[in-house]
Parts: sequence; C-alpha cells; structure tokens
Amino acid sequence: MKDIKSLVIAAASTIVISACGGGKSSAVAEKHVDFVTVSDGKFKIGDSTYRFIGTNFWYGPILASEGVGGNRERLARELDYLQEIGVDNLRVLAGADGIEGLASHIAPTLQTAPGVYNDTLLAGMDYFLADLEKRGMKAVIYLNNAWEWSGGFSTYLEWAGAGKAVNPADAGYPAYMEYASNFVRNDSAKVLAANHVRAIVGRTNSITGRPYSESPAIMSWQIANEPRPFSQESMRPFAEWIGETARLIKSIDANHLVSVGSEGSWGCENSMDLWTEIHSIPEVDYATIHIWPYNWSWIPQTAVSDSVQVAIDNTRKYIGEHYQALAGNGTLKPIVLEEFGYPRDAMSYSPGSPTTGRDNYYRFIFDEVADGGHLAGVNFWAWGGFAQPVHQTWELGDDYTGDPAQEAQGLNSVFVADSTTIAIIRKGVLKLH
Repeated sequence: MKDIKSLVIAAASTIVISACGGGKSSAVAEKHVDFVTVSDGKFKIGDSTYRFIGTNFWYGPILASEGVGGNRERLARELDYLQEIGVDNLRVLAGADGIEGLASHIAPTLQTAPGVYNDTLLAGMDYFLADLEKRGMKAVIYLNNAWEWSGGFSTYLEWAGAGKAVNPADAGYPAYMEYASNFVRNDSAKVLAANHVRAIVGRTNSITGRPYSESPAIMSWQIANEPRPFSQESMRPFAEWIGETARLIKSIDANHLVSVGSEGSWGCENSMDLWTEIHSIPEVDYATIHIWPYNWSWIPQTAVSDSVQVAIDNTRKYIGEHYQALAGNGTLKPIVLEEFGYPRDAMSYSPGSPTTGRDNYYRFIFDEVADGGHLAGVNFWAWGGFAQPVHQTWELGDDYTGDPAQEAQGLNSVFVADSTTIAIIRKGVLKLH
C-alpha cells in the first residue's frame, strides 16, 4: 500500500451536539470536551495529569450488542462495578474478522467478509461508547490483531488470496507465525486492513449522532493487538506499515491519540531498535509494552506463587530498558503497560481460587504507576468480572471472560470473586489520587 499523506489539525476543544440527543434537533449547544492529550511525556486531560489503572475488557462491545453474545444487563453490572473500584480505562477490541465457527476464534464476528459488517455488532459499539461517555470512562480500541483469536493478520491474508489461513489450533504456532509474517509484505492484505480502519475510525455513532472522532470516551485508536513482524525479512515492511496506519488514523481523526499495541522488544523480533523506531513515529502518541512472566518462561509452572520476586526483577528490568531506549532516542512519550498477567496459585482457573503470586505481582505493578516514574498507566489482563466459566476453553453460549477463546477460561481473568486481588486494585487506584 502506498504511503498515506497525513492531514494533521489541532485537536478540537469543543464539539457541537444536539440539545435533544441524536443530533436531530436544530437547537444546538456547545459542550467542552477534554480529550486525552500528551504533553511533556505525560497524559493530560485538560490541565491535569492523567494516570490510570485500567483493565482489558475486549468483549465489552459484544456485550453491548442486542444479538448473539449481547448482554446489556451484564454490561451495566460490569461497568458499575469497575467504576466502583476506580477502574475507568478499558482496552477493547473493535471486533473480530472472518467466518464464524473457527476453532480458537471468538464469536460473533464483526467483519464477516471484506467490508461486510454485522450491523448489530456495530450498533453494540455505538451503545458501548455512548455508555462510556455518560460514565466518564475511557476506551483504547484496537483495530486489528496479529493473533488468530479474532482473525486479524491471517484473515486479511486469506481474503487477499494468500492461501487458506493457518490455524495454530491445527498446525501449531510456528506455522501460524510463518504465515502471518506475510501480512506486512502483502499490499492487498494491507489495503483491506486500511479499509477497515476507515470504516471504524470514520464511523458516526447511531446513538449520539456524533462521529467517533468527537467522542470523549475514546482515549486512543490502536493499530493492532500485539502487532509483530514475525520474521527478520518483515521488520522493515512492518515499521513502514505502522507509520502508514498511524498517519491514516490521524488523517481521519485528529482529536484522539494513536498507539501501536506492541509488546515491546519481545514483539519486535527482540529488536529494541525496531520498537524505538515505531514509537518515534510522530503520529504515534505514546509507547506500549506487554509483560507475561509465565508465558515468557521467566517463572516455572511448578512454583508460580513462589517465583514472584524473579518475575518482579525481570519486569523492572524490561520496563527500565524500554524507558531508557526512548529517552536515549530523544523521544519523550508516556509508556503504558497495557497487558500483564500472572497465573493463579497452582495454575487454577476457578474464580475465587488463591492468587497469592498474582496479588504480589499486581501490587508491584500498581506501585510503579503510583510512583510516577516510568509508567503512565497500566491495563491488567483481564477483566472476567461476573462471568461464570462453564468449559475450560470457551464455547459459543458461554460467558465471556478476560481469556480469549483459545486460552483456559479463568487462567488470567480477574473475577469479582477474587476478593484479595480486588482489594489490591482498589488500593492501587487510591494511590493515584
């Protein structure tokens, strides 16, 4: 895809809205909107510094729909509870791509074919954002996914004629990653992904009557969940694609922040230079990292509750290295740890089961934000809330948890029943104020 020229304008400080809602009245009133901005390496809302302890709630827009998977009563309960404990920043998925019924994929699917959308799910996103606006909550919305569980890279490749998508449930992850590495080198796949960006970022909310670009509920548009080159030969095309997509988003919506969704050097073929490069792009407003002590083999399965200090030491090092890399490049941008998880004691999946190791790890992470040092915000993975898992892996009709379809339900989710973890979240939020 050819590079897309950016038209960057100053962020709007006011929007015009209908006095009667829905944008259908001739009577109008001005409402001041404080979007999240970045200044001197910090997030700002108005003149105040914005720091946050948030969560991943990828299924929120699905719950907000009135179709399959929708449950607005549960959505209200979840948002009420999150607000009550002080969590008001939610990282969510715009929607899944591809056909229904694939193993390890979430359902229902938003984009069922190139440019063909499930209108019920689009209306769910509208409802979700309108509800967040009323509550004063913020959303980070990722538009693509490097992994198979919502389609993303592999689906766009299949649609572009690159052969049937490799499903790691059948072929394993090495084969999947080899296939997905072709995404940033396939012009047709990138055009399809760019069209999706235009459709979502350029959408007008059917409930509020306002363009998404004017929604105070949106903190950031995110290019993808954990985008990776997946190979050495894809590193240069990957960096170019990140820049092209960031500029495309800004050309449609200059009011909101843009972020990458990167895991850090871990997701850049272990290249800190590549991570620094993509976060030095002017249209990328802040930096992201993810940390998974168990998945990355920092701790053993046999002793997760006894290995917390090892995880903490490695986490402190990983955060520090990325902070210094940006600073050394002369890039002053906030860093958000937008995914981190820690297993339950004894690798249990059950809500309310012991979380000694997780609690100690969370306490360390939240203190890092409260200290106002290297992290400007965090989103723990992930919110399970009031869900009651039925099967070890998700099946259509089960409650959505924080764990996507290909993962054990409850492994990394935080449920309302996890009283000790909830108490640590509450305390962490209080330290920010």
